[in-house]
Amino acid sequence: MVLKKLARAVFGDPNERDLKHYREVVLEINALEPQMQALRDEDFSQKTESFRKRLADGETPEDILIEAFALVREASRRTIGLRHYDVQLIGGMVLHDGKIAEMKTGEGKTLVATLPLYLNALSGEGAHLVTPNDYLSKFGLQQMGPVYHKLGLKTAVIQNYANDPSRGSFIFDPTFASDDDRYQYLRPCSRREAYQADITYGTNNEFGFDYLRDNMVRAISETVQRAHHYAIVDEVDNILIDEARTPLIISGMSDQPSPLYEVFARVVKDLKPSSDESIEDKEPDGDYVLDEKSRTVYLTESGIEKVEARLKRQALLQGDSLYSPENSEMIPYLDNSLRALVVFERDKEYMVEKGQVVIVDEFTGRAMYGRRFSEGLHQAIEAKEGVTIQRENLTLATVTFQNYFRMYTKLAGMTGTAMTEADEFLKIYKLDVVSIPTNLPNIRQDLEDLVFMTEGAKWRAIVTDIKGRVEKQQPVLIGTIAIETSERLSKMLDKAKIAHVVLNAKAHEREAQIITQAGRPSTVTIATNMAGRGVDILLGGNPDGLARIKLRDQGIEVTEATPEQFAAALNEAKAECKRDREIVVNAGGLYVLGTERHEARRIDNQLRGRSGRQGDPGESRFYLSLEDDLMRRFGGERVKGLMKTLRMPEDQPIEARLISSSIQQAQVRIEGFNFDLRKRLLEFDDVLNKQREVIYKQRREILEQPNTREQVEKLIPEQIEALVDEHYVEATADSPPEGAWNPEELYRAALVIFPVPSSIQPDHWLKLDKEDIGEALTQGALEAYTGIEAKINAAYPTIPNAMRQFEREIMLRAIDILWMRHLTDLDVLREGIYLMAYAQRDPLVEYKREAFTMWEELKNQIKENIVKGLFHDGIHLIQAAQQGAAQPAATTAGNTIGARNVKAIQAPVGSFGRGSSDKSALPIRTNEPIKAQNPRESAPEPDRGDIWSRAGRNDPCPCGSGKKFKNCHYPLLREQKALVNHEEVKQAPPTRRKR
Repeated sequence: MVLKKLARAVFGDPNERDLKHYREVVLEINALEPQMQALRDEDFSQKTESFRKRLADGETPEDILIEAFALVREASRRTIGLRHYDVQLIGGMVLHDGKIAEMKTGEGKTLVATLPLYLNALSGEGAHLVTPNDYLSKFGLQQMGPVYHKLGLKTAVIQNYANDPSRGSFIFDPTFASDDDRYQYLRPCSRREAYQADITYGTNNEFGFDYLRDNMVRAISETVQRAHHYAIVDEVDNILIDEARTPLIISGMSDQPSPLYEVFARVVKDLKPSSDESIEDKEPDGDYVLDEKSRTVYLTESGIEKVEARLKRQALLQGDSLYSPENSEMIPYLDNSLRALVVFERDKEYMVEKGQVVIVDEFTGRAMYGRRFSEGLHQAIEAKEGVTIQRENLTLATVTFQNYFRMYTKLAGMTGTAMTEADEFLKIYKLDVVSIPTNLPNIRQDLEDLVFMTEGAKWRAIVTDIKGRVEKQQPVLIGTIAIETSERLSKMLDKAKIAHVVLNAKAHEREAQIITQAGRPSTVTIATNMAGRGVDILLGGNPDGLARIKLRDQGIEVTEATPEQFAAALNEAKAECKRDREIVVNAGGLYVLGTERHEARRIDNQLRGRSGRQGDPGESRFYLSLEDDLMRRFGGERVKGLMKTLRMPEDQPIEARLISSSIQQAQVRIEGFNFDLRKRLLEFDDVLNKQREVIYKQRREILEQPNTREQVEKLIPEQIEALVDEHYVEATADSPPEGAWNPEELYRAALVIFPVPSSIQPDHWLKLDKEDIGEALTQGALEAYTGIEAKINAAYPTIPNAMRQFEREIMLRAIDILWMRHLTDLDVLREGIYLMAYAQRDPLVEYKREAFTMWEELKNQIKENIVKGLFHDGIHLIQAAQQGAAQPAATTAGNTIGARNVKAIQAPVGSFGRGSSDKSALPIRTNEPIKAQNPRESAPEPDRGDIWSRAGRNDPCPCGSGKKFKNCHYPLLREQKALVNHEEVKQAPPTRRKR
């Protein structure tokens, strides 16, 4: 901090330097305004085509920025009646430069985004506008769609429509009349078509999940996204900071939940907390200790004894100690049950609705339907609440928001509050923050916090304050940080007979409608946090929304209203809002009342920022008590003791800048702690991200490559070479004359991989070197594979390139199955890696080391499973055709139908749900591991004078596995016999490879 102040004193304010440059460009844009006003309506799309041609001819977006911005401003003025302010032009340039524009609430960020979106969409690679909820993305396109349409651009929006990615996509079409007013001018389209548009609006969740789904499809035609060219993230602090702690996960159902969740929910249920005094004396008098700063809980000696005694009564404890190695599997269940009981509060972190535990977003207060706490915590909370415990999840695909948005070639963001997190934006995303001045001076009065001794005194003072404000017709917006708090205040206002509206965990549409009218006289609105609302509060009310309400009161739906009816209702609403605005302004403007400080200063600033937009008057104040969570965690008890010592009345507040400063310091510490958590999450995910990029690139190459035979011809020799390396031992002077290695073992191992032609026998291998043996096996494998290809193509003549489709399915299956298992293994590794800290070793370093080892094994397993699958499943495919009973099975990813993720329920992806009705599908067995078929009860037909032909069906298998021959290699040899035509196999002995 000191270094920053020193640098600013020496070099000046960097923010002001940026603004100076942008202001000079604004003058040039303004100079073009008369020229743009002279354009005819049909000239706008022609100018767009002219810009595209100039870019194609080698000019850069910066070369045409001034003209493009001037054109967009004129298009906006003509279509929606809004002319960009000079500060909005500055905001547009900041966004085009790939920075974050901090613009206060009410400064028109939605309009600002049209400038850089248009400019960056001209390249034809697509531009994205990312919002925190579906309503904002849909409403943003409906509001700004006429501007883009005037300019000749195609725009679209993607929505989370009933959790079905095949629906919920719309193209803006001003000629499309919807029966539903919410979707006016939005013509349904495919998700792929929405991404092909010049500009696409959508939520961070949908963009992220579409990316994951694109890397789970079975055909390139099923992908929807294009390259990640340019994106503007609206409410960037909410998405890239608050949401960044939770990765996106597409997951399938795993095993049934363990009964230990219910066991430990009962075990910990009546454990007693330790008093604060005993914790300070380091002699806890309860069963557990809660550290409120870090939100962790641990058992005391007394608690451990109680848990051990209860587990012994249920015969679940092995040995004498809870923490003995025999009980290690139970510890995570105990820890989660304890956290669920003590740390996670109902109606604060979660709520119970219709028999399900629903997470409540701590920053927005909204219900996050479909989202689940990870690592068993959600199941522990379900056990605590006595609702049905859902199955645990199996990760199929995952990505963090940090790594997803860092894929964009150019990323920008906009919000009302970003400066407090400027360091994190720079370190994680390499994004600079530029604070844009307001169009008009901010005259809002931010009053000092009032701090009360008890919560009861605070709430009484709040109700009294609200009552006084309502009496003078001043609108009041009340911010709470929990559903429980808002409901408590609502009951108190009901008792005081104060009319009000409560917003918490409701639909975004209703939220927006209520918030837009929160500026009307005497209106009292309680909102659980304001992050990501993205809706302005107009003093006196919103005329457009009020007009719609008036039409509905008359029994007229907006979509059915005539232009005359809507115009009449709108004029009436405008007159009413104008009258009410004067009343509100005279009353002091919107009064924002915070009932508690949030951990993050940004959330407090967002709440305050709802008042005082565009030079409007307003006030804000926070009411605190020494019993609030934040105050209690950072020394509130000491201040409370001092007040009692001084015999201060309970209802007398403290209004001291010193306490306000202390609160801000506490917030800064918590913000730093949360930043460390997010940074640590990213460091771990970076390890996975590098592996994910390789896997997804490999999948994409398989999907895009028309001829996969070349890859196969590389993989088969690689596996043969690895096999020979594993079994071959080079003879040395000290080696015995014979038997330095066992050719029979190599031969048996080769049989597991492919049907070795009978022309290849291990008898002469002791006299050959490694290269000759490898060349012979490779030649035999390729010959066998050519035979499989010919038979598959002949067996399925109606399927174009049947063998290539078969190869593609086998490759994708091997990658997907093993990648899914790899993700699960990494989850398990990460859960336990922190124990390395006890050995004075960095968990991150150990995680990287172990993950790299697992990654090398994964790559080898993928290659091995591909080669085995090509041979073994090829045989099964031919047999299915010969038997005339080809029943196409669902592909591997059929297991993901109905899969859940931490954000929403995911629908089937691409060909994942493809069934027997698909005539172009090969009957490939993809729902089970690659293994030999079960033995058939037919007699063997030996065709070789070797160890296999001499073995009887009930004899021990010659491979040495200990199983009977009929239950081991016999079925595989039968398949080889059916496939390999001895007359087609060349009998020439292998020759030495020329060097």
